Amino acid sequence: MEKTKTWDIIIVGGGLAGLTTALHLANNYCSVCLIEKNQYPNHKVCGEYVSNEVLPYLRSLGIDPLHIGAKKISKFKITDIKGKPITANLPLGGFGISRYAFDQLIYESVKKKAHVLFDTVEKIGFEKNQFSVTTQNKEVLKANFVVGAFGKRSNLDAFLNRKFMKQNSSWLAVKAHYEYDFPDNTVALHNFQGGYCGLSKTETDVVNACYLTTFKSFKNCGKIDVFQNEELSKNPFLNDFFTNARPLFKKSLTISQVSFHKKKPVENHIFMIGDSAGLIHPLCGNGMAMAIKSAQIFSELFLESFQKGNFNRDSLELDYRKKWEDEFESRLKTGRFIQRVLMNPRASKVGFALAKNIPSLVPMIIKKTHGNSKS
Repeated sequence: MEKTKTWDIIIVGGGLAGLTTALHLANNYCSVCLIEKNQYPNHKVCGEYVSNEVLPYLRSLGIDPLHIGAKKISKFKITDIKGKPITANLPLGGFGISRYAFDQLIYESVKKKAHVLFDTVEKIGFEKNQFSVTTQNKEVLKANFVVGAFGKRSNLDAFLNRKFMKQNSSWLAVKAHYEYDFPDNTVALHNFQGGYCGLSKTETDVVNACYLTTFKSFKNCGKIDVFQNEELSKNPFLNDFFTNARPLFKKSLTISQVSFHKKKPVENHIFMIGDSAGLIHPLCGNGMAMAIKSAQIFSELFLESFQKGNFNRDSLELDYRKKWEDEFESRLKTGRFIQRVLMNPRASKVGFALAKNIPSLVPMIIKKTHGNSKS
């Protein structure tokens, strides 16, 4: 790679948001450099249910998860900490696919059209209307624009002095795959004291189990297997799952300091997408779709200016902030509200009673945390 090349855009982070942005822009003749620290494919801590709201967009990019076996999901099941269930139809439906397969699927298309560099970004500088990106291996790359797609929490967030990094976060996420008899068409959310666990099938017929809990709840047990046996298993559905499911990972994947604090969609002139711009509570089950949708919003805005050849950075930043907030702010607020309800035993009891008596309530709440299927 030429040291002096200036890219139209550098994307830092190759998760779903970064990969989708890279593919969309490269399809439209932008010179794109995607920097990702890990080789593909790999597993990530993530619920693996995706709303159908993004299917038309993915297909417009030549990506169809259903072609590689993603499970069609149409049902939602939620239980309280005692295992009392509520079921509902998903208004739009969705699909179940592992990040291992989903990222790889998009990467196979991206690598044909964009430059992919496997390295870790350490510094991002901005001077005289141009970015300078320095990697761990001492590569220095230049770009007119930079997109931040580096996930929930990164050393780059500290380097950029982002406000949320100074705020304590008490959340821990745990994920693993299991063999277990579970319906293909259902995504389930089972509550327990101090957190909640999502279950759904993936393209290989295994069940993805991903749960979020507070450190306060976890620290009394100290170990994942002890916590699952002593706390999660107080919910009879989770008790059956962790008693009978056969784990397929040698060790569960974990991520700590998961932050749900507000973030800015643009910082230091970097366009943040996916979890770098904002993280919805996993109980809403739609983080992957939001990542892909944010990629679409940014890419379409960027291409409007790129194809005309008349960039105005300030206007582009302002437009992106507005469109991002219009699309996601209400979802994030709803997610925070739902989490407060479910984490409060008294409020949760009232909420479940209401949902039992008003069947339309759960689908209505789901709609509040999802977009529509228009591309």
